[in-house]
Amino acid sequence: MMLPTHAIAGMVLALPVAYVRPEFAAVALVAGFVGGVVPDLDLYAGHRKTLHYPVYGPPLAAAALLIAAWHPTTATVGVAFVLGGAAVHSLADVLGAGLELRPWEATSDRAVYDHHRGRWIAPRRWVRYDGSPRDLFLAVALATPLLVTLDATLRGVVLATLAVAVGYTAVRRVLPRLAVFVVERLFVPVVPHSALAYVPARYREHAGDGAPADELTPR
Repeated sequence: MMLPTHAIAGMVLALPVAYVRPEFAAVALVAGFVGGVVPDLDLYAGHRKTLHYPVYGPPLAAAALLIAAWHPTTATVGVAFVLGGAAVHSLADVLGAGLELRPWEATSDRAVYDHHRGRWIAPRRWVRYDGSPRDLFLAVALATPLLVTLDATLRGVVLATLAVAVGYTAVRRVLPRLAVFVVERLFVPVVPHSALAYVPARYREHAGDGAPADELTPR
């Protein structure tokens, strides 16, 4: 799923706080948004492995949420929903596509890394690929209760996130060609060959390094 969908899902996770403990609503919603974004910071350093924890993340988030419920403070609520948003992100990525450059071709069997078992979890492809029309529909559906509940400031955050989602969906199918062009024509000719180890292999499919297209380096 695309990053805007994950960010909105993190906010939805925190939405009940707006009703139960409104004094913590803002911190919970912002933390949920941040938690939904954080896992994808590993995009160029072992994507869906370095910061994605589909097995360890949910119980850790559950424990943090229990602590926050028992002793609610800005800190405990914030940490709980950052972890909760990150856990939902890691689990949701299993329902999408794999790590291939063109996920609509369904060539990768790697969705998210399972650190407990030391292997990759296969993609379910309920959402065919990130930025697909179904992904955008999911983002809009998740955003709807936020738009009718939140104040103007947070509603603006949701609307801005949806605008990013619409733009990403509009260009998603052409991004692979653009990425490969930038790497092969602009990046490869001017940087040391050793630096290519830090470029995801799926962007180097014609760069002559022989790396599998669905793997990322370094691990």
